[in-house]
Amino acid sequence: MIVSLKEVKNYLRIDFDDDNKLIYQLIDTAQKLCMEIVRTDDIAVLNADKKTCKTAVLYAVEYLYENREKADHNEMKLTLRALLANYRPEGF
Repeated sequence: MIVSLKEVKNYLRIDFDDDNKLIYQLIDTAQKLCMEIVRTDDIAVLNADKKTCKTAVLYAVEYLYENREKADHNEMKLTLRALLANYRPEGF
């Protein structure tokens, strides 16, 4: 994982353990979304520039966590594409 549970909980300002399982699932989903956006199956691509990619994963986890019932996934993906534009190869 590019981010740890502790990092995410700190980012979300969560100090209880009730949502740990959910947060782990969201970390996995956020990582997969970011990998999909940069068009790779290799986590090493995200690890190449941990600062930017970590920010993207943290953003996605936060968005999914805070907007569980009313998420606009298109808005989230547009932001992720902007954050990860330098890692996204042109074309298909």
